Amino acid sequence: MKGRTHAGMGVITFLSIYKFLPGGFDYFGILVVLFASVFPDIDHPKSIVNKYILPFKNKMTKVTLYGCIGIILLWYDYLYLDKPIIKALGIGFIVIAVSSHRGGLTHSLMGMSIFSFIVGYLGNMYNIHHLVYYFMIGYGMHLVCDMFTNMGVPLFYPFRKKKVKFPFTYRTNSKIGSAIEQLLMMGGLLFTIYKIPVIFYK
Repeated sequence: MKGRTHAGMGVITFLSIYKFLPGGFDYFGILVVLFASVFPDIDHPKSIVNKYILPFKNKMTKVTLYGCIGIILLWYDYLYLDKPIIKALGIGFIVIAVSSHRGGLTHSLMGMSIFSFIVGYLGNMYNIHHLVYYFMIGYGMHLVCDMFTNMGVPLFYPFRKKKVKFPFTYRTNSKIGSAIEQLLMMGGLLFTIYKIPVIFYK
């Protein structure tokens, strides 16, 4: 599924369930959902996130950059800080470095748990206690949406490497797949237009 479709589905989900969240509707929450909706694809060197980070859009650059950042953080923490959040960030960068697209931790429940822990820890540090809920909505919807594609996701990695997908799937980048995603985006746009007055009319 394309990055913009992931982002759109994340926002649609947020607008559908925000009333049931501890933090309710929040503009910053939408930004977090948007980021989390495309974040799992950071394991791909040409993803939306890496478009603005990697100087060269290839696997070697991705592995080298994120791996070095992770090692530097862990080493610096070992020498000077000894803080759990720095250790978690270092491990997170290394996970990104070694993960292959839809074949590793970033597209699994374990990866979602690791990164949600990091976000939750950061949220508590800055008294944004509901941050983790917004992040999990975006991340979780990314995994669900990818399960509708023919590639599926290694949901239970590293315990089980077999990819999980729904019985009815479509092939990404095919004419049918592109049409389905365009319909989803159109439906999402109409739903957003409908929800905006409801949100502001309180």
